[in-house]
Amino acid sequence: MLLRLFLLFSIVPIIELYLLIKVGKLIGALPTVALVLAISMTGAWLVRAQGFAILSRIRADLAQGRPPAAGLLDGALVLFGGLLLLTPGFFTDFLGLFFLIPPTRAIIKQFLGLWLQKKLAGGQFVIKRF
Repeated sequence: MLLRLFLLFSIVPIIELYLLIKVGKLIGALPTVALVLAISMTGAWLVRAQGFAILSRIRADLAQGRPPAAGLLDGALVLFGGLLLLTPGFFTDFLGLFFLIPPTRAIIKQFLGLWLQKKLAGGQFVIKRF
């Protein structure tokens, strides 16, 4: 696990710097900074809009007596996407937007569901009730 974290925190900044330098050489320094800022502002607007939509869906589920599991998972994915948008760079912005757009978020939820089923079936996750 420590090796994975080390690789994550060393490879992602290298990718970000590489992309920023390449785009900066292609379109110039000022347009690159403006593009990163524009993407971040668009992402912030999208996080806000998606967050309010998810919150209203969670409230509706609770009002009808249903567990809001899907809404909570959507909220967690939107939060993670928003955190990725906070880090400057094109790679993390792309990943963050991938977590914010509902159709791509549905794909992520399917993969998470399959991963969780596999872990539960293999006995790697144990649910204890008190």
